[in-house]
Amino acid sequence: MTTAPGDLPEDAIRAICAGFGNDRHRMLDILLGVQARQCWISPAAMETIAAATGLTRIAVEGVASFYSFLSLSPKGRVPIRLCDDIVDRFAGLDAVAAAFEAELGIRVGQTTPDGAVSLELTPCIGMCDQAPAAMVGDLVATRLTPDRARALMRALRQGLSPTEALVADHDRLSPLARAKAQVEDNIRQAGEVLLGAVPLDAGIAAARAMTPAAIIDAVETSGLRGCGGAGFTTGRKWRLAASAPDDHRVVICNADEGEPGTFKDRVLLTDRADLVIEGMAICARAIGGREGILYLRGEYVYLRDHLQDALAVARARGVLGDGFDIRIQLGAGAYVCGEEGALISSCEGLPGEPKTRPPFPVTRGYLGHPTVVNNVETFAHVARILDRGPDWFRAMGTDKSRGTKLFSVSGDCARPGVYELPWGLTLRELLALAGGEDAAAVQVGGPSGTMVGRDGFDRRLGYEDLATGGAVIVFSPRRNILEIVDYYLSFFVHESCGYCTPCRVGNVFLKKAVEKFRKGQADEADIAYLKELSATIIETSRCGLGMTSPNPVLTSLENLPLVWAAVTRPRKDGLKATFDIQAAIEGGRRIARRRSYIFDRDFSE
Repeated sequence: MTTAPGDLPEDAIRAICAGFGNDRHRMLDILLGVQARQCWISPAAMETIAAATGLTRIAVEGVASFYSFLSLSPKGRVPIRLCDDIVDRFAGLDAVAAAFEAELGIRVGQTTPDGAVSLELTPCIGMCDQAPAAMVGDLVATRLTPDRARALMRALRQGLSPTEALVADHDRLSPLARAKAQVEDNIRQAGEVLLGAVPLDAGIAAARAMTPAAIIDAVETSGLRGCGGAGFTTGRKWRLAASAPDDHRVVICNADEGEPGTFKDRVLLTDRADLVIEGMAICARAIGGREGILYLRGEYVYLRDHLQDALAVARARGVLGDGFDIRIQLGAGAYVCGEEGALISSCEGLPGEPKTRPPFPVTRGYLGHPTVVNNVETFAHVARILDRGPDWFRAMGTDKSRGTKLFSVSGDCARPGVYELPWGLTLRELLALAGGEDAAAVQVGGPSGTMVGRDGFDRRLGYEDLATGGAVIVFSPRRNILEIVDYYLSFFVHESCGYCTPCRVGNVFLKKAVEKFRKGQADEADIAYLKELSATIIETSRCGLGMTSPNPVLTSLENLPLVWAAVTRPRKDGLKATFDIQAAIEGGRRIARRRSYIFDRDFSE
């Protein structure tokens, strides 16, 4: 293995800054560039960056310390980030982590003495359909086993690079072929709109024959709603941005699908990047957009070269042009940046903290300009709607949920992967397609969604009933539901930006309360406490993270009440079940060096 380099010379850091025009709004790009070269953001580097961009050292450090993929202490040249999602845990993460630790001679959270490799855990990386998975530098390894982990480490020790170890003939493959060599698409069912046969540039060709107002009318008539989970009417959002009094409008594609269990945008970015770019170009034509940003989550960095190729092809074909172009903004490991205000902050070179609303992004968004933020699937749908017409799209799905939807199915099922299906099917029907008929519970919409028990499997997927951004995680009867709830709360605690107290502190208290149930120390009053605390967090949090973080608790209480009842102890003799007499007297035992005649049942002289 090669060792980690030392700190970069000041001139090299200044060159990185100059490569982004010394623009403070490109701070995340600058920091990622420095991190890639010297494996951390050193104090000296922050001073140099601050001087080059006209900021204070504190402002630079505020950004560098916010994102989990940036480090203020030295890391190995090859960071290995093991996906710590609940699906990966159930698929054998512990054994894989142990194999890495044994081969490297370090524990998770440490770096090898030669500075070559860091081993870390990271939340969901969008590979739940092929878990356990890990990021190895900028590459991805899926379906890991202990044997494969050991083989990978031996290959690196023999002098192979991660690319050579993970992708055969890497340098001779196209960027798309490299991406497909690392990660399978796992398309289980291709539907009529996105994953079937799609003509090239048909949507943008139709848009060029229409007025901007007519484009917005068509999108609104189609009934298309945002596909990231919130479900806001797409045409209405575009109309608001188009009417905002500003000549510079911005189009942002939210490709930061960080919701655990969601990976359908990963497939679209791989196989339908042209549709996504086309949809962004159509939006720009409709609202008068002059600038486009595709915000790519840091975990999908392996797709960056492929997307750069797709943008170059779009420019050559004339899909982009006429004063509108798109750049890629790479994220750096922050779930909260999936929220549109936090995403805009990140694009502006700031910590990814949500913005206070109003004003809303459609009137005052990126750098103060009217901004449309839609997700990957939404833009891809737009291109198809303009090609085939709004009535064609509207005829699929239900009254309130038009068209098709991509579902990311993972967990305890025989056929995990991506399914494109019309809205309105039942959860039971989807489980049958995926081979998950024996499920005891299903998490619909990821941690921020709804946990459904067996008696709810006939509920319908759609905004009328079970709304979802696409994640469907299947759990078999052998899984511990409270372990799942506890994990999801720990995820929200970790991913909170920390701006507002209800989210930052309330989720910690909520997790501690759930731990009492797992220990068998909770009583009926704790159920009421869970509900009351959850309501407070939802009502007073600043952004969508806090407004949805209690959902694993609330929806499992509602839909799987027996799970909670089984570990809830009734009060006895007026004493709270949470009082543990053995723990209370343990200190006395140690001081007196003797046991209790009354409370130690096996006591004998």
